[in-house]
Amino acid sequence: MEIKIGDSLEVSAKVTEDKLAVNVGSGDLRVFATPMVVAIMENAASKLAAKYLSNGLTTVGTGISIDHTSPTPFGAEVSAKATLAKCDGRFFEFEVEAFDKKGIISKGTHTRVSVKADKFQEKADSKYNEV
Repeated sequence: MEIKIGDSLEVSAKVTEDKLAVNVGSGDLRVFATPMVVAIMENAASKLAAKYLSNGLTTVGTGISIDHTSPTPFGAEVSAKATLAKCDGRFFEFEVEAFDKKGIISKGTHTRVSVKADKFQEKADSKYNEV
């Protein structure tokens, strides 16, 4: 499939107990945790990049920079949108944003790199194999 700069993909999730700052260790409040904002943004970007990959390939996140500017309470719906901004060989660069029903809660950029899934997993697993 031909890579299309400007292509975008959106995903959504409910703010559940396991996604609250107080429960993921990123704060004391019952609001959507920043690590969960990052996760939903990465999910959107990962799914978008997957559209362009051959069998046996996947992408891994290598960088993310966001501003999380608005809180979202327990029970709310959050969506994230990834837009492909640049593709250079194995490198995919995205503009990402997350929003709830009141508007934007976070914006930033995210980079993913395509890798051979099996080879990458073997490399990671070998770090802790005992001889």
